[in-house]
Amino acid sequence: MTVALPGLALALLCLLQVGAKVPVQPDFDADKFAGMWYVTAAASNCSIFLKMKDGMKSSITTISFTPEGDLAMKLVWPLLDQCQKFELLLQQSGQAGRYTADQEKRDVLVMETDYSHYAIVHEVHQSETEPSTALQLLTRAQDVSPQLLQKFTELIPTMGLTKDMLAILPKSDQCTKAIS
Repeated sequence: MTVALPGLALALLCLLQVGAKVPVQPDFDADKFAGMWYVTAAASNCSIFLKMKDGMKSSITTISFTPEGDLAMKLVWPLLDQCQKFELLLQQSGQAGRYTADQEKRDVLVMETDYSHYAIVHEVHQSETEPSTALQLLTRAQDVSPQLLQKFTELIPTMGLTKDMLAILPKSDQCTKAIS
């Protein structure tokens, strides 16, 4: 268990990664984007994520924005019989829908969202040891329509990832109460 926690933290950080040519949601509206989301599917070339993806479950992410426009994320990840919490603060990049963590050399952007049902988030982490890319499907409910999952799956190769890097995360209500 003690070994799994640092690994999970690294896997989660690997999931949080944006290339210059990736489109950003036009007219991104932070107020509409804020709130609770479920991470229902993810794809990444991060070695830690790839080792852990088959045992992962859907996590809960609460997104809010600071008065300065920075993105604050609170994540709760089911891990064995407990809920692991993570908090991240990403600075506004000057482009609506795009956020950075300079100290971690990480770019995160909202590629597409309808605000009420789904969002597709892209990340790039420019680590010196292991640069990685990730794509996440966020949904307001844990249920994912086959059409939305197909749309997400079709995006994977366009981001330089392969379908064997995909994890469709099973539903979990294990950490629902821990999000507050």
